[in-house]
Amino acid sequence: MGYIVKPLITEKMNNITEKQENVFGFIVRPEANKLQIKAEVEEKYGVNVVSVNTCIYAGKNKSRYTRSGLVKGRTNAFKKAIVTLKEGETIDFYSNF
Repeated sequence: MGYIVKPLITEKMNNITEKQENVFGFIVRPEANKLQIKAEVEEKYGVNVVSVNTCIYAGKNKSRYTRSGLVKGRTNAFKKAIVTLKEGETIDFYSNF
């Protein structure tokens, strides 16, 4: 297993979670499909998953001017999974296991 890299805890994801109590986001490995993500979330957190939506984000080119000249780089590409749980269920990312 090991398809989930980390939970997605951003300001945008927190706003979505406040509107819909049973929606959570995860950064997952690019080769993971929806069935594998669903199985791992159900096993790891002990909840029932209703649906999984995925998005693949390409890395972005970044550049900045420094004293030594122009520095160019690229951010990492990643895959995001938005998981909808059964009504009334929730995941607490902040509790210590």
